[in-house]
Amino acid sequence: MNFRFQNLLGAPYRGGNAVIVNNTELISPVGNRVSVTNLRDSETITLPIQSSSNITRLAASPDGVFLLTVDEKHRCLFINLRRRVVLHRISFKSAVAAVKFSPDGGYIAVATGKLVQIWRSPGFKKEFFPFELVKTFADCDDKVTALEWSPDSVYVLAGSKDLTARIFCMKKFKLGGVKIKPFMFLGHRDTVVGVFFGVDKNAGKVSRVYTVARDGYMFVWGLSGDDEEVPSPETPERDGEGNVEGDGSVVVKKRKGFEGNDGELNKEGGYLINRKWELLKKESFGQASMKVTACDYHRGLDMLVVGFSKGVFALYQMPDFVCIHRLSISREKITTAVFNELGNWLTFGCAKLGQLLVWEWRSESYILKQQGHYFDVNCVAYSPDSQLLATGADDNKVKVWNVSSGFCFVTFSEHENAITALHFLANKNTLLSASLDGTVRAWDFFRYRNFKTYTTAEPRQFVSLTATQSGEVICAGTLDTFEIFVWDMRTGNLKDILSGHEGPVHGLAFSPTDANVLASSSWDRTVRLWDVFESKGGVETFPHTHDVLTVVYRPDGKQLACSTLEGHIHFWDPIDGVLMYTIEGRRDISGGRLMTDRRTAANSSSGKFFTTLCYSADGSYILAGGSSKYICMYDVADQVLLRKFQITHNLSLDGVLDFLNSKNMTDAGPLDLIDNDDSDIEEGIDKQTRGKLGYDLPGSMPNRGRPVVRTKCLKIAPTGRSFSAATTEGVLVYSIDDSFIFDPTDLDMDVTPEGVDAALNEEQVTKALILSLRLNEDSLIKKCIFAVNSIDIPMVASSIPNRYLERLIEVFAHLLEKCPHLEFILKWCQEICKAHGNSIQQNSQKLKPALISLQKAITRTHQDLANTCDSNECTLRYLCSKTSIENP
Repeated sequence: MNFRFQNLLGAPYRGGNAVIVNNTELISPVGNRVSVTNLRDSETITLPIQSSSNITRLAASPDGVFLLTVDEKHRCLFINLRRRVVLHRISFKSAVAAVKFSPDGGYIAVATGKLVQIWRSPGFKKEFFPFELVKTFADCDDKVTALEWSPDSVYVLAGSKDLTARIFCMKKFKLGGVKIKPFMFLGHRDTVVGVFFGVDKNAGKVSRVYTVARDGYMFVWGLSGDDEEVPSPETPERDGEGNVEGDGSVVVKKRKGFEGNDGELNKEGGYLINRKWELLKKESFGQASMKVTACDYHRGLDMLVVGFSKGVFALYQMPDFVCIHRLSISREKITTAVFNELGNWLTFGCAKLGQLLVWEWRSESYILKQQGHYFDVNCVAYSPDSQLLATGADDNKVKVWNVSSGFCFVTFSEHENAITALHFLANKNTLLSASLDGTVRAWDFFRYRNFKTYTTAEPRQFVSLTATQSGEVICAGTLDTFEIFVWDMRTGNLKDILSGHEGPVHGLAFSPTDANVLASSSWDRTVRLWDVFESKGGVETFPHTHDVLTVVYRPDGKQLACSTLEGHIHFWDPIDGVLMYTIEGRRDISGGRLMTDRRTAANSSSGKFFTTLCYSADGSYILAGGSSKYICMYDVADQVLLRKFQITHNLSLDGVLDFLNSKNMTDAGPLDLIDNDDSDIEEGIDKQTRGKLGYDLPGSMPNRGRPVVRTKCLKIAPTGRSFSAATTEGVLVYSIDDSFIFDPTDLDMDVTPEGVDAALNEEQVTKALILSLRLNEDSLIKKCIFAVNSIDIPMVASSIPNRYLERLIEVFAHLLEKCPHLEFILKWCQEICKAHGNSIQQNSQKLKPALISLQKAITRTHQDLANTCDSNECTLRYLCSKTSIENP
């Protein structure tokens, strides 16, 4: 039961900047988590790290090892990307608008309020005070909005809301005994949103500065004056150049012809102090009606990309200001724009659409166009082989994800209202979806289309869905008329309407062993069993004292579980019609106080019930979730709580804290719910719009758009190795940890790794394999498997005890996905099935998760080989045709 967080699917990009490391890894914030997308391998993972609230700023070290995240509460995490662990934490006093690593990775520049702080970058070594504040620049008159480092990590360029940009130097300099003040770039009429250093490629020196303002104007600044240089501060003792004062600053003698009070760094580290910055040109992006919302500069290519408030972006070649591309990607503003290291890919983010795009500007094609569900995910469904996961949400879309890669490869948008239920048929190529728009649709995974639509004579709102294992009959429950509609899958004809419930039918399930029996749960406090084929009306009714919210069958069909409004889970024997036992889960699921609650979490009765249940593949435990931050796992046989999963620690959601701070309570209500944003400025308008969007609907809770944490659907994969939860933040995927776990019940003094190696040295491979299975160490088991000769596989396979079959099958399933020795592993699988076929059949229920994992791996390998063979066949045909044409 060692489930751990694996991935987050369906969660949209909500804002903040994105960064690219190692040229192909796109890192973006997703709520209070961080998503890493490998653009080369088309894989997405979410780091198992949570911030205390939604992440607003990211920065990555130049070598791609460290990641810095800053959230809405000004709390910062310093993360090791390779190990996926938090190394250090720190909190800033004001909101952070920008954060940047220096090019050498030794410093971090942070724009916090009106200050620019320079911190020494921590490392792998654990320290008592890892973050050391090196320097603070407090010359800006308003909030700092943009930062940029010089190539040699000595100068910092900062843009501000006071319509200026400034150059700050990391070293102390005095000119004639007077401290040199930071140079100011003046002339803008709006907030400076981007500042960049331009480098002369021939001389290797910083020669230009670009400043971009929100009103759509860009200033190009250049240096004028002599090229006379003085040494760097590392060598101040040279005669005639300067001397070191007591405070460590370098005093530089004034030279003839000096016209400015700033210095600029060249490639060697010297300072050009006798030159003056001057405005070379003033350019307009030609979009007076649009504001500049994001920009980035690639120093190697000398190219600038600019994103606007209406979804348009433009790419310019600098310093000539030649427009290469100008395209529209949406109607909403672009919130982030960034180059990759080579400069061939551009990444754009649109927070209002929840979308991230990666565009290759040379070929004018999309590398990535990924978008999650913008509104809450209501339902999930696994394919029979556990390779695919379908999700349905309030945005009227059905998305299908590849579980292993985390990528969405198809989106169905034909529904006109929220998706409420999903169901995969046994052939894994057909998906059913039910919606509040009054339709049930069938989707084909061969052509990716809606091939059948099931409707009723009068519009109904469907909230539950199921089908027989053969896929011949489809049933859907309604919200408004309390009926169950039965269709023929092949013809689409409505066969029957089951009436009898007096409340919405929120749960439907066919018996796994008897295709005639349908179980339904309703808010009328009953669970009914129907004989769909033989007779009309309910066969049997199981009464309850409270509303029944959902119903599920155990995989063997010998038990029925349902949850009620009082917070109990009732287990029924569907054959004898008797109540077997009850689990009281009110105390287990309770937790989290809403901002609008008048009572504490312990005394409140709201949300203390389960709205979704799911049995494990072998039926030994059951998962339960509801309007709470917890998912509960119960042992079915003993009716005990095994484990509680807290789905999030994000304080930006409502219902995460158990105790609210009394100092935030006023006569007008909680301070967090009081709207104090300045609506006259653009940031205030955007924040209000984003807060209201999707949450101020009729019937929603009056919490000013603050999302409430909840779990709407739970599904366990047929392999039993993972489960998914549709939550407020997206679809959380948990899997069994692959790390080594000792099981000491079958160990003695001789069962050691040294004993395994000794048996292998003596060529006793059967003994070595059994010893490694008793140790249950993955690396040793694989080592012993590959030590067996191909001709000895039948003999060794027949010698394996039956109790180790499950573990061995799991190892083969893992090897098929990672190991290149395909024929060798398949021969092992064949011989295991031959030698232990009867035992596998007798213990099929126990071995079912492992067998499904093996089937999943074989199916995926078969598909990859089939695609490769088809491609090679077409290539060979083409080559043969070319040969016949050239040599008739």
